Amino acid sequence: MRNRGGILALVVILLSVSAYYLIRTFKANSIRNDAEAAAMTVDGNIDPQLKQRYLDSLWKQPVFLGTTLEDLTKQELGLGLDLQGGMHVILEVSPNDIVKSLASGTRDPRVGQAIDNAAERAVTSSDHFVDLFVEEFKKLAPNTSLARIFSTAANRGELSLNSSDIDVSNYLKAEVDGAFDRAFNIIQTRVDKFGVANPNLQKLPGTNRIQVELPGIDNPQRVRKLLSGAAKLEFVEVYEPNEIGPSLDAFSGYLNQQDLEARLSSIEDRADEQEAATDTSALANDLAAQLTGSGADSTGAATDSLFNSNSLSNLFINTGNGLAVRVKDTTRVNELLNRNAVKQLFPNDLSFVYDVKPFMNTSTNEELVSLYFVKNLGNAPLEGDVITNARQDYDPTTGRPDVSMQMNATGSRKWRELTTANVGQRVAIVLDGFVYSAPNVNQEITGGNSSISGNFTLEEASDLANVLKAGKLPAPTNIIEEAVVGASVGSSAVRAGVISSVVGLLAVLIFVLIYYNKAGWIANVALVVNLVLLLGVMASFGATLTLPGIAGMVLSVGMSVDANVLIYERVKEELNEGKPFATAVRNGFKFAMPSIIDSNVTTLITGIILFIFGTGLVLGFATTLLIGIFTSLFCAIFISRLIFEHYIKKGKTVTFFTNWSEKLFKDTNINFVDNRKKFYMVSAAIIIAGAISIGIRGFGLGVDFKGGRTYVAKFENTVATEDVRKAMEDAGFTAEVKTFGGFDQVKITTAYQIENTDPNVELEIQEQINGVVANIDGNAGEVVSSSKVGPTIANDTIWSSLKAIFYSLILTFIYIYIRFRSVAFSFGAVVAVFHDVLVILGIFSIFNGLLPFSLDVDQAFVGAVLTLMGYSMNDTVVVFDRVREYLNDKRKANESIATVINNALNSTLSRTAVTGIATLLVLLILLIFGGETIRGFIFAMFLGVIVGTYSSLYIAAPIVVDAMQRQLTKEKEEGLKAAEAKA
Repeated sequence: MRNRGGILALVVILLSVSAYYLIRTFKANSIRNDAEAAAMTVDGNIDPQLKQRYLDSLWKQPVFLGTTLEDLTKQELGLGLDLQGGMHVILEVSPNDIVKSLASGTRDPRVGQAIDNAAERAVTSSDHFVDLFVEEFKKLAPNTSLARIFSTAANRGELSLNSSDIDVSNYLKAEVDGAFDRAFNIIQTRVDKFGVANPNLQKLPGTNRIQVELPGIDNPQRVRKLLSGAAKLEFVEVYEPNEIGPSLDAFSGYLNQQDLEARLSSIEDRADEQEAATDTSALANDLAAQLTGSGADSTGAATDSLFNSNSLSNLFINTGNGLAVRVKDTTRVNELLNRNAVKQLFPNDLSFVYDVKPFMNTSTNEELVSLYFVKNLGNAPLEGDVITNARQDYDPTTGRPDVSMQMNATGSRKWRELTTANVGQRVAIVLDGFVYSAPNVNQEITGGNSSISGNFTLEEASDLANVLKAGKLPAPTNIIEEAVVGASVGSSAVRAGVISSVVGLLAVLIFVLIYYNKAGWIANVALVVNLVLLLGVMASFGATLTLPGIAGMVLSVGMSVDANVLIYERVKEELNEGKPFATAVRNGFKFAMPSIIDSNVTTLITGIILFIFGTGLVLGFATTLLIGIFTSLFCAIFISRLIFEHYIKKGKTVTFFTNWSEKLFKDTNINFVDNRKKFYMVSAAIIIAGAISIGIRGFGLGVDFKGGRTYVAKFENTVATEDVRKAMEDAGFTAEVKTFGGFDQVKITTAYQIENTDPNVELEIQEQINGVVANIDGNAGEVVSSSKVGPTIANDTIWSSLKAIFYSLILTFIYIYIRFRSVAFSFGAVVAVFHDVLVILGIFSIFNGLLPFSLDVDQAFVGAVLTLMGYSMNDTVVVFDRVREYLNDKRKANESIATVINNALNSTLSRTAVTGIATLLVLLILLIFGGETIRGFIFAMFLGVIVGTYSSLYIAAPIVVDAMQRQLTKEKEEGLKAAEAKA
């Protein structure tokens, strides 16, 4: 083996890095456990504020080899919502509302009609909404210029009555896309301030949608209001310290009194009490000086060493420009400022508001955030709806970035009044309760045109311009998909995932040992190393581990057996030919490599398609599967080879079979090809039966394919689905009720009010459903999880699923044609895959509603279908590789194509059986222990492995025989015709 030392060094490095990231994950989880222990109340509950305060105190502190807790959480193997509970939401920014707002000055009814027509087309079209609108408007008003509709005084600098339709179209696109970016930034700020550990926020490519995942959330209604509420932009006056000096003095006294009482309560000695009182008096004077700005140093540090960072007095820091708070202390400060006793010390119209961006105190290396005292928040003299435009610009005198802002007539008047009253003072620009800028007013501003200057970077000026424009146009965000998973469901999923992982892994390890004896130990070492590398790579990427991800992880371990099996079967063939052990091992690795590469590439194609088109459950599975392909390939080729080379170097041999497996599959001579017509008939009968069932019964479509709301309800005792359905009907709901994972649990699906995007409707429906399931004929129940999919995203899911299947077939067809240089092989593989899909669809239709778990055809089912397509193709390609080899080697003996292919199928039978059994073992364990959310998904894959193995042997290869024989017949006929023509 070449470069043995280099490969060994690479293995050590990869294992070390993986172990490092896994230890980081363990440390982060350990700190969270410590936080929960510290926040445990006397009644056994966890105080969320105390827990957050504990985590905040360590957020910027080194906790592991110089790494802060913040950095640890960015690169750890986090748990998905299905493993810890929480909420998943997809928001859509409505472009039709934005275009309506831009055209609000027109009375032309054709504009509204064109917008409505474009909105209908947008459901199934991938074109930009503005392009659709322009097309529809031109159909209704072909001779009307768009500039007449959209050119206004507010956009005078960008459009005029002479602007072309293309210019107007580009302007509308910029406004719609800008509104989406602003909405994303606003929601990102809201999520960041929400106090959720490891939130996930991302733009969905090619759409105007935003995906938000909030682990651990237990108040879905608050989240709905937070995410879909309109952004509120306000211009408010700021109280300067000298204006509220008495209030600050009183606040200082309150803080010191609280500190004093806390200290005195812990002092038992009377003399210590007197000493502490003296010290706190000195501190009180110092804090009063800090709060009034009359004598504090730049850091605001307390001068009394008896008071540590836990002192309330030390929470506030005088920066010279006002007060600031350490970011890690904000949870504690919020609790303090919300006390009624504190509020009463300040004017009734005063609100405490943080700056949106923290800054670093270089002298203490701590992150601080400024605290403002603002007037009339929520009842501001000027709001963002008066802004007509805002853009990043440059100060003509200094050349530094600034922001230009224009207002309408009403805004101009109010802005003049506000700036006149506050010359020399600050006016804060507040969005969603956070200060984005608080510039000084230098003079009265008339005409509504203003420049906001400051020490801005180019990026900060652009951000502020976007904030100001957030008040210009409505960019409503509608929740079109959501899922809520209860914490109890998450904990059950964790147990299911751990059990299925451990049992599945053990089952594979034991099977490999039983079949391959001592060589099985080598394969098992490679499998375990593969698992460590897989988890380590996921942790290094900051990936999230979901229940489907666990399924993908365990399945990738099961399928990684395939590479070892391909190598081992080749080694056994070489040994049976009498070759020395060292030669047999090296030839085994060499001859198995084409099949390993081909089989993994076909699986890789499927994984990439799943990753591109999948979301949620499918995406989690695809991520793990893709990583698993590379780690398992690396381990099978290099780890196993290193161990074998060690034995060869020592002059030792390794046994590849046990007494039980030695003669298994040896000298098999099954006639696969001659009986092909019988199997064609069997497959045709199954497909026809499935087609009849699909025509009569149809499918149980999942909520993500038809839209609607789904609730999983668990009852104390066994419950009949008909009783639940009748109770739902009595409450005014038309609902579909199915048993879900046990006879005490049901899944309720309803399309009631699905198009209503009002967040309050969600709460009302949730309360009604809770009321229904609370008591079904004396059987108490509760909703443990819920989800919602709007009709728009349901349509998108159908189209993306169809595209995923189509692209997977096309790419696989192309790859097989490139590798085998024959349409016969590509045709055989694709027909076999179609066969597998049709059989699975038929079985899901026939048995829908007859099994104690869901057989809904949903996105998870599509993921399973794509995966089984990959597995079937994997199996078929291995057979085809051996067929190609036999055709090249044995056609010289004048054997028929049927004989050559039949021999190739028999020679690969052991590999097909061993890989199939190992994979089925894992899937069976996942089916039993893996949890309800993936049971239908795993059932489809379980069937898929059986059907895929069958089709590789009895459909794909025989079709190649038929195709090649037809080709030979055609070539002979053409040859005869050519000979006759010459004669």
